[in-house]
Amino acid sequence: MIRLLQPEWFWLLTLLPLVMVWRGRRGPVAAIEYSDVGIVREVARSSRSRIGRLLWLLPVAAAFLMIVALARPQRAHSRTEVTVKGIDIVLGLDVSGSMQALDFTIDHQRVNRIEVVKSVVSRFIEERPDDRIGLIAFAGFPYLVSPITLDHDWLQQNLERVSIGTGDDGTAIGSAIAAGVNRLRMTAAKSKVFILLTDGVNNTGKIAPLAAAEAAQAMGIKIYTIGVGARGKAPIPVKDDAGNMHLIMAQVDVDEKTLQAIADETGGRFYRATDTDSLQRIYEQINRLEKSAQVVQRFEHIEELYRWALVPAFGILALWAVLQQTRLRRLP
Repeated sequence: MIRLLQPEWFWLLTLLPLVMVWRGRRGPVAAIEYSDVGIVREVARSSRSRIGRLLWLLPVAAAFLMIVALARPQRAHSRTEVTVKGIDIVLGLDVSGSMQALDFTIDHQRVNRIEVVKSVVSRFIEERPDDRIGLIAFAGFPYLVSPITLDHDWLQQNLERVSIGTGDDGTAIGSAIAAGVNRLRMTAAKSKVFILLTDGVNNTGKIAPLAAAEAAQAMGIKIYTIGVGARGKAPIPVKDDAGNMHLIMAQVDVDEKTLQAIADETGGRFYRATDTDSLQRIYEQINRLEKSAQVVQRFEHIEELYRWALVPAFGILALWAVLQQTRLRRLP
């Protein structure tokens, strides 16, 4: 990048046109008149004479280059190094049967909860390229979808394959937290976060949710909890004996008290999402709260360029002086 340290010197360039106008003025009236100047006219037509009339432009060009040199042109070579200290995050997604409830919408079309969650989580992953992220799904028991990784393309592919109906139905919140804690405790990251999303109540598993939260707190793992789904009843598709799908209004319940206690125990937060927009805002807020630390170092090398203008200026002045005293010398 080329820059000028003292550009105010360029005001002197306005004087150069004045010098040129002054140099082109008419000379004084001749003191002696000749009857015939034909011989002098022939001399004036020679190439040397024509070049000599332009000799005065050399000091003007030299002055221009000197003014450029006074403005101190510089070339800056800069380099920036960013050291990113990412956060290790494990996402826990509830894939129990109740996540089929059609109480969420995308583009004014009813969709089930799991599809909305996958869409929002996918965007969350995209916005955290510097963090290692893992994914655990759970229903009656938790299972690993993706280990903690920086390969977010691989993570996104595995997220896309998450579906409802894998394994026994149920909601093992405590076991899901324990699985996430087990993954995070083996990492060397200073900041560790588990984001738990569920639409139900812990009703299976061998580990109590609050006991798992205490273990997370002891290991310095922060837990954000998200309860999703409408309050009261929600439409859920079910199959009858003939294999036909029907929508029934079923009672849905989220254990907000337990989710709040889990978040409080570990220094996290509890959120409630009842529609697509609120769920999107929740992940955006978590994204803002859990920022990756960055250390920025900038290196800059300055190269002075005034010599490239000053040296030619001296050369032009020297040439002007030599020509004035030799081949283009003027007679009195």
